[in-house]
Amino acid sequence: QVQLVESGGGLVQAGDSLRLSCAASGRSFSSYDMGWFRQAPGKEREFVAGISWSGGRTYVVDSVKGRFTISRDNAKNTVYLQMNSLKPEDTAVYYCWAPLYGLNYWGKGTLVTVSS
Repeated sequence: QVQLVESGGGLVQAGDSLRLSCAASGRSFSSYDMGWFRQAPGKEREFVAGISWSGGRTYVVDSVKGRFTISRDNAKNTVYLQMNSLKPEDTAVYYCWAPLYGLNYWGKGTLVTVSS
């Protein structure tokens, strides 16, 4: 069992930065990959970024490449999403995700709103 709690969302202006955090509890944090998804109003949830259990491999989708960075601190059981040069189209609820033993674990999400 894994519990995920996101934080760090808010209302910002275009061009600003935010750092999202996801605190995990339950099974050994350093043993599983993690990622971030987002869901904009009226749209389906989409994958944004992923990171391997060790942090040695990361991936971000093209739409955020060069602006978003995913990282993790296994000592703190936390994964981060650093978001720079935010755009209005980044407005969404951001969800932390942990795939483990064929199950998908999700946090409740944190809202990011980017005004133009």
